[in-house]
Amino acid sequence: MPAYERKIPVDLTCGINIAMGVIGSKWKLCIIDLINRGVIRPKDMSETVEGINKRVLQQQLKELEMSGMVSKIVYAEVPLRVEYFLTEIGLTILPLLRTIEDWGNLYASLSDKGSRK
Repeated sequence: MPAYERKIPVDLTCGINIAMGVIGSKWKLCIIDLINRGVIRPKDMSETVEGINKRVLQQQLKELEMSGMVSKIVYAEVPLRVEYFLTEIGLTILPLLRTIEDWGNLYASLSDKGSRK
C-alpha cells in the first residue's frame, strides 16, 4: 500500500500555517497545558477537560506525538498505564500558550464590559 500523500501540500514558507498544522485544533493547546500542569494520563485528561471524548483525545494525543510535541511512556502493567510528557520542542510552545491565555482573559473581560452597554 503506498504512503499517504496530501492533496494540498503544506506551505512551508508560512510560519502561521506550519504552527496551525501542529497545534491548530479545538483541544491541542488545552492538552499541552494539562501535560505541563502534571495531568499526564489520558484518563485524567478526559476527566479534566469538559466536552472532550476519549476518541478525540486519543486522536489529538496521537497527532501531537507524531508532530514531536509530546512523547509517551507505556508501562507494561495490568491494567496498561500510559503517561505523556512534553518534548524539548513541546516545551517551546509554553510562552506562547501563556500569551494566548493572557489574551483570552483580557478579551473575556473586555467583551464582558462591552456586552453591558
